[in-house]
Amino acid sequence: MDRILVTEQIAEAGLAALREHAQVDLRTDLDQVALLALLPEYDALIVRSATKVTAEVLAAGTRLRVVGRAGTGVDNIDVTAATARGTLVVNAPAANSVAAAELAISLICALSRHIAQADASMRAGKWERAKFMGSQITGKTLGLVGLGRIGAEVARRARGLELQVLAYDPVVSTDRAAQIGVTLVSLDDLIAQSDIISVHVPLLDSTRHLINAERLAQMKPGTFIINAARGGIVDEAALLAALESGQIGGAALDVFEVEPPTNSQLIGHPRVVTTPHLGASTVEAQATAGLDVAEGVLTALAGGTPSYAVNAPFVPPEEWGVIAPYLKLGRQLGAICTGMVRDPIQSYEFEYRGELAGVATAAVRLAVLQGLLSSLSEQRVTPVNAPLLARERGLKYSEFATEEAESYTGLLVVRAITAEGSHDFAGTVIRDEPNVVEIDGYWVSFVPSSSLLFTYHTDRPGMIGTVGTLLGSADVNISGMFVGRLAPREKAMMVLTLDDPVPSHVIEQLEQEPDIHRAVGLTL
Repeated sequence: MDRILVTEQIAEAGLAALREHAQVDLRTDLDQVALLALLPEYDALIVRSATKVTAEVLAAGTRLRVVGRAGTGVDNIDVTAATARGTLVVNAPAANSVAAAELAISLICALSRHIAQADASMRAGKWERAKFMGSQITGKTLGLVGLGRIGAEVARRARGLELQVLAYDPVVSTDRAAQIGVTLVSLDDLIAQSDIISVHVPLLDSTRHLINAERLAQMKPGTFIINAARGGIVDEAALLAALESGQIGGAALDVFEVEPPTNSQLIGHPRVVTTPHLGASTVEAQATAGLDVAEGVLTALAGGTPSYAVNAPFVPPEEWGVIAPYLKLGRQLGAICTGMVRDPIQSYEFEYRGELAGVATAAVRLAVLQGLLSSLSEQRVTPVNAPLLARERGLKYSEFATEEAESYTGLLVVRAITAEGSHDFAGTVIRDEPNVVEIDGYWVSFVPSSSLLFTYHTDRPGMIGTVGTLLGSADVNISGMFVGRLAPREKAMMVLTLDDPVPSHVIEQLEQEPDIHRAVGLTL
């Protein structure tokens, strides 16, 4: 019988499911030394957030076939080391979706009707009916920033409350949004049209301070802000200023940039409702997490593929020579596509040309999906879980293969289809190194770096100098520069590979230049 070590308390339902098929030892008293000593006896390890599953721990687990995390994130698990050892990592990312969605709806209602403030007034012995005049949410417009699992659950409940629901999510298809009853819009349109804005995206470099002073100023006067996702998505200092000025009507916060929070002015503000990170704090959510991780661990021990596997699948050695460099290219093209296309995407097309047409391209497809989703998902996106995440978001794609690859040995094309047209992103492999050769219709040739800058501009003398000067003033070093243009002195695209990420204020300065139509900074 397989042996499973559980080092942190999980729901009894999860433990019961495990005990039906394996010998389970619940040991919440282990320090690092004791854990290392015990692990050689176990086939599986289940943790929550306190146990650190380091490379040393994994090396000690000579029998370990799977590590389970009873929750969403896997930050406390060295997934790279686990993958290198062939140890599967599973988690329970869907367990708290309903709980978090219900909290978001509760916060909307509490904010609209001043419930927390009225309760505090009553407890103080007061009767202040006139002071707490509220507003109905029926007929209002709710804007959801993010339409993943939790965002979709919020949308379903909001429609039952007769809210009009808009959503911004560059990966979710228009068909998927229509099924939920949501209208996909750009982030700018959502900001301008919503009466209530609720964020449901992970905290990444691309989403940190996504709701900042500039976007707060663009909202309708009196807009309500809800954040039950991650602290740091909303700029707390900018939010406090907007509340003080009256631009923002109120805010409900379950998460904070520093937890426990230190911004006492924001916490004590009369138009702010706060809760101590309660998104997943329901009996049902904890039970679901326990059951989900139990199912995943047992499936892995039985030799199957769990629904919520985190690390990458095996690539057959005979395919590795051709496929390996295209995996990195696929992730890069997917990430660039997500970062560059603003309009709601109806579907994608993946084209495999030349040498790619003669091999099994499943691994490349998974790498592209990983790139498309990575900047938009809180959990680690790998080729294992990318298809599941893509299905949840209604991401639609088709694939084509052709032996013709123009002047390249092989060519990978990622095409995003929108109502306005298509956007092509293509690349090849030269000396085993990914090279991007087409960006949104402009022919270029560059090896992607971790930091990139793209400008759509009018081709004229001095443009390169203008961009270089602004980057230089911000101490951003340029490692490479590439320009694609439709014709001399007409539309053009400049691509800069950089040693450092582009600060947001530099992007704003670039877009203020008269001949620069759009600037995009990406971190891959």
